[in-house]
Amino acid sequence: MKSSREIRQSFLDFFAKKDHAVVRSAPVIPAEDPTLLFTNAGMNQFKDVFLDKGSRSYRRAVDTQKCIRASGKHNDLEDVGKDTYHHTFFEMLGNWSFGDYYKKEAILWAWELLTEVWRLPKERLYATVYKDDQESFEFWKTDTDIDPSHVMKFDEKDNFWEMGETGPCGPCSEIHIDLTPDLSGKELVNAGDHRVIELWNLVFIQYDRKSDGSLEPLPKKHVDTGMGFERITAVLQGKHSNYDSDIFSPLFEAIAAITGVTYKASLDDERDIAMRVIADHARTLTFAITDGAVPSNEGRGYVLRRILRRAVRYSRKLDWHQPMLYRLVGVIAETMGEVFPELKKQQETVVKIIRSEEESFLVTLDRGIEIFGEITTALKASDAKVVQGEDAFRLYDTYGFPLDLTRLMTSEEGLSVDEDGFEACMLEQKERARKDRRAKQQIAGDEGDWLWLDEQVPSDFVGYETLSSGARVIGVKQSSGKLQLVLDRTPFYAESGGQTGDKGFIEGENLRVEVIDTQKDGELIVHVIGKVFDRISGEEIDPSGIDFRRPVPVNATVDRDLREATERNHTATHLMHAALRKVLGEHVQQKGSLVGPDRLRFDFSHFEKMTARELEAVEAEVNERIREAADLVKLVDVPYEEAIEKGALAFFGDKYADRVRVVEVPGVSVELCGGTHVSNAGKIGLFKIVSESSIASGIRRVEAITGRAAEELLWKEFQELQEVRHLLKTAPDESVAARLQEVLDERKSLDRELQDIKLSVLLDKALKEAENAETLNGCRIFVMNTDDTGSEGLRSLAQYLRQKIGNCVGLLAGKEKGKVTLVGFAGDEAISTFSMHAGELVKKAAAMVQGGGGGKPGLATAGGRNPEGIPEAIRVFRESVMEKLQ
Repeated sequence: MKSSREIRQSFLDFFAKKDHAVVRSAPVIPAEDPTLLFTNAGMNQFKDVFLDKGSRSYRRAVDTQKCIRASGKHNDLEDVGKDTYHHTFFEMLGNWSFGDYYKKEAILWAWELLTEVWRLPKERLYATVYKDDQESFEFWKTDTDIDPSHVMKFDEKDNFWEMGETGPCGPCSEIHIDLTPDLSGKELVNAGDHRVIELWNLVFIQYDRKSDGSLEPLPKKHVDTGMGFERITAVLQGKHSNYDSDIFSPLFEAIAAITGVTYKASLDDERDIAMRVIADHARTLTFAITDGAVPSNEGRGYVLRRILRRAVRYSRKLDWHQPMLYRLVGVIAETMGEVFPELKKQQETVVKIIRSEEESFLVTLDRGIEIFGEITTALKASDAKVVQGEDAFRLYDTYGFPLDLTRLMTSEEGLSVDEDGFEACMLEQKERARKDRRAKQQIAGDEGDWLWLDEQVPSDFVGYETLSSGARVIGVKQSSGKLQLVLDRTPFYAESGGQTGDKGFIEGENLRVEVIDTQKDGELIVHVIGKVFDRISGEEIDPSGIDFRRPVPVNATVDRDLREATERNHTATHLMHAALRKVLGEHVQQKGSLVGPDRLRFDFSHFEKMTARELEAVEAEVNERIREAADLVKLVDVPYEEAIEKGALAFFGDKYADRVRVVEVPGVSVELCGGTHVSNAGKIGLFKIVSESSIASGIRRVEAITGRAAEELLWKEFQELQEVRHLLKTAPDESVAARLQEVLDERKSLDRELQDIKLSVLLDKALKEAENAETLNGCRIFVMNTDDTGSEGLRSLAQYLRQKIGNCVGLLAGKEKGKVTLVGFAGDEAISTFSMHAGELVKKAAAMVQGGGGGKPGLATAGGRNPEGIPEAIRVFRESVMEKLQ
C-alpha cells in the first residue's frame, strides 16, 4: 500500500516527466486577492493568467495546493465529521496548461496515471463530459481503453465550469470511481452518492462569458485540473473513508493519547464524529495561521474563530475540558512539514495563537452552555421548538458562541434557531455602531446648509507637493457660530486613514482665519474654522457677521511644524508595522491607527501581551531603519495590481480603488497609503514606544512618539534618573535599580519588625482584656476593636486567642486605610458544645459594615467599606453569640 507521501510525490513526478514545472502551493491566505477569504481551489494562483492579465515563465504546471472551504459558496463546515469525505482543509492536486496542450493530452494523461501508474481497475472508472462537448466524448471513446458505455454526457449543472457570472469558462470532464461491491454504480454517477465519487475534474477553459450571457471563444485555450488528495489517497489505500487513511491516523492517535478515547471510525458514534471534527479543524487552523491569518471578529479571522470554537465545543464530547488543538500543531508540522516547510518554521507562533484562543473561549464556554441549557429547558417546558434570535444573539455577543455553534447545539436537542431574528439583532447592533461612529465623526456645527459661491466641484488636494497654495473659497457653511469653508484647491490634508487633519491659516484680502481641523465630506475637503481676525487691525471678529457673496481669492497655508511632526509619526507607523511583523510574525496585521503631530497609535492583531524584549526589539529595529536614512518612494495613482506585484500589503475586507497610492521605504516596507510622509526616513530622528496594551481579544495597541517629543521624553527620564541616583547616593557605575531594591527590602524588613511589635503589644492587651471578658455557661465572649490593624495581623491574633483561651468565641474588628476587617473565632469546645460557627456569626456582623464574607467554624474573615458600622457589627455579633449560649 502506497503512503500518502508517495501518492502525492508520484502525482508531481508523473507530470514533471511530461515537462510540467513543479510549482509551490500558494498560501491559503490569498494576499494578492483581498476579495477572497481563502484559497479554495488550485486555480486561484493562476487566475490572472486565465483573465489574460498576467503570464508565467512556463506553459505547463503541476502542484499540490492548500485549500480551505469554510465560507461563502464553497462551505463544507457543517458537514465535517458527519460523513467520510467532507473537510474544511484539503489538498488539491492539479496540472495546468496555459495555451499549450489541450483536451486530448489532458484526458490521455489522466487515464494513464490512474490506470497504468496507480493501477485503478478500469471497470470501476467512469468519465463524464459536457453534453455539447463531442470532442472530449470522442477522445475518451477512441483514444483510451475505457469501456465506451462508461463515457456519459451531462448538462451545465455537472459538466460546465465558470469562474463567475462573466469571464473565462468551459466544459469539463470528470472521472468517477464506482465503489459498489457488485459494480452496479452507473446510475449513481453525479447522483451525490458516496458509493460513486468524483476523483478528478478536467476543466477546458475555451470561452469568455459575456454580460449578455453569450459565449465567445478565447484566443488561448487552457487546461485546469483538480483532484482531491485526501479522496484519492483513501481510494488507493483501499479505505472507505478519507479519515481512515494515513493522512489522519497520526492525528487520531494524538487525540487518543490526550483524551484516552480511541477512534473507531463509526459514522454514528458522537465521539468519533468529534474526533473527525477536531482533526479536520486543527489542520485548517494550523495552515491558515501559518500563512498569516489570525482569529478575530471579522472577515476570515472570524471564520477561523468559529472553526476553533466549534472544535473546542466538540472536545466536550470526549469529556475533555482543557485546551487541546494547540497540541496537534506539532503532529501536523511533523507529518506535512516536508511538503509544506512553512509549517515547521511557524510552528511556535501557531501553537501560541491557538492555545491563547482556546484558553480565552474556555473562560466563557461553560457559562454559555449553562445559559443555553436554561434556554432549551424553558422551551421544552412550553413545548416550543425554536430558540429565539435574541437568545442566540446573547450567546454570540456575551459568550462568544458563533451562530453555527448554536445551530449545532439546538439540532442536537431537536430544536432550531430563529436565524432571521438573530440577523435582525446583528443588524441592529451594527446600526448602533454606525450611528456612534457618525456622531463621533460629525463636524461641530454641521447641521447647517452649504452656500455655494461657484460651481460645486471636488476639492483639488495639492498638499503632497506644497504646504501653501493660492485658492478660492467656493463653499461656506455657517451654523451655531461655527464657520466651515471649502476651497477649490487646498494643501490641507483632511483626516482619513488614521491621519489627523491639518491645521493652519487661510488669508484673504481683509480676513485671516484659523483652521483648527480639516475633514472630508464626500469628495469635499472641509476646513473647520476657529478664530477669525481682521487682517489690517489684527482684532478678532465674529464669523457670523462675514458676508460671502462671490468666490473669494485666498492663500491657504498649513502649519508646517504640525504637518512635519505628523509626517514623522506616519512614516514611523509604517516602519513599526514592518518591525512588528519581523519580530512577532507575519500574522500581525494593522487593525487601526491614529497618527497626529504629538503621537502615533497602532492597533494590530496579536494573541498575547508583548514582552519587554519584544518591545525593545521592535524599537531597535525601527531606529535602525531611521539611521539608514532611506529616501521614501511615493508612487501616486498606480494600478492596484501593479502595487500588489510590488509587494504592497493588502488585507481582506479593506476596500481599494482601481488606482492607489503606494508608499515604500526601500527594503523595509511597501504599503497602500494616502497619507503624508517624510521624504527621507532619517527625518524621523528618533522613535520611542511609550505603551503597549490590549484593546480587544486578539488585538494589541502600541503608542509611540518620534522626533523632538521622543528627545524630550528621554531627557526628562534621564533627569529623573539622575535625581534618584542623587537621592540614593549611588556611584556612577552602580546600578540604581539594584540600590533601590536594597532600600525597598530594608523598608519591607522594618515594616515586618514594626508589625511584629504592634502585634505583640496588641496581644498583651487582648490577653488582659480576655481575663475580664464576659462568661456565659462556661464560654468566654471576647470582642475587641483596634485601629491600623490589617487582616493578616487580626487573623494571627485570633488564631492565638482561640488556642490560648479554649472555650471561647470572639470578634476582632480593625480598620486600615479606610477598609474594615472583621475576624471571628471560636474554640473547639465552643464549637462542639454550643455549635458555634465563626463563619455564620461574622457573616451577620459584616452586613453592618456594608461588607460580606465568612469561613470555617473555627476562624472566619469578612471585609467591609463602612468603619462607622463597627460598633453595630460588634452588637450584632454579641447578640448572635448570646442566643446560642442561652
